Amino acid sequence: MTDDGERGTPGKGLVQGLAVTLKTMTKRSTTQQYPDVEPELPPRSRGVIALLEENCTVCMLCARECPDWCIYIDSHKEEVVVPGAARARQRNVLDRFDIDFSLCMYCGICIEVCPFDALHWTPEFEYAETDVLDLLHDKNRLGEWMRTVPPPPAHDVLGEPSKEEATAARKAAGPGAATAAKADVRRARPTTADRPNQEAQPKPESPEPPQ
Repeated sequence: MTDDGERGTPGKGLVQGLAVTLKTMTKRSTTQQYPDVEPELPPRSRGVIALLEENCTVCMLCARECPDWCIYIDSHKEEVVVPGAARARQRNVLDRFDIDFSLCMYCGICIEVCPFDALHWTPEFEYAETDVLDLLHDKNRLGEWMRTVPPPPAHDVLGEPSKEEATAARKAAGPGAATAAKADVRRARPTTADRPNQEAQPKPESPEPPQ
């Protein structure tokens, strides 16, 4: 309880509360009638995580970086015979990829560290369960969420091309394009004649040989 000197006018708090109520009553209601009306979510909403199994190389980065340890991955190795190779190669085969959404805090670290874009955000959020054990989604259920992944935004025409686009453009241009580009860069370098503010310094004369 405050002192007598710090007390305000009696009923001032009640008047302020009623003023906020009256101010709110004069505004138009913005309540969305969910679930009858689907909400309009922003394009980068974090709903559920989808898995593109074809892109997963079982590098385990997502499981190691997850702060909640809610990603479980199992795999095995199998030999792949490559025609013309001296020996068979080995590749990782994904056996299990589970995400426990009862532990997930939706930080998005697993999606950011994935080097092959195997994990994606989807705006779907209607996956509540009556049993907490059902929030453990396996790779098949995570793969079904891929159909709800929104398309990526269009590339900025004024931005720099990605590494993949630059590599594809160099390959399409042929081996002589890189040499021509280097030659253009050399020709574009400023010379002494192109620098009016700098005078060309004479070369020092070499000393005469002793007689």
